[in-house]
Amino acid sequence: MARVVFTQNLQRHVACPPSDAPGATVREVLDVVFERIPRLRGYVVDETGCLRKHMTIFVDGELVSDRRRLSDPVDANSEIYVMQALSGGC
Repeated sequence: MARVVFTQNLQRHVACPPSDAPGATVREVLDVVFERIPRLRGYVVDETGCLRKHMTIFVDGELVSDRRRLSDPVDANSEIYVMQALSGGC
């Protein structure tokens, strides 16, 4: 099963410890996690299921390419990191 890790800033709002979940895509894995922690869904995806603009997901160190359907593939050993996107500077 893929390992899903949420940053501490998300954990301040919703208890979401790292967890393992089955699935062949980011969407499938996250849907399992959202079933376990329903409040988390609204922080990560919008009402249409797309990744929120201020969120970022990495799979095995690579930024996901499909922010709408979250169809990026994962395997049983994948590590998925869900975090708020950062911006700034001059």
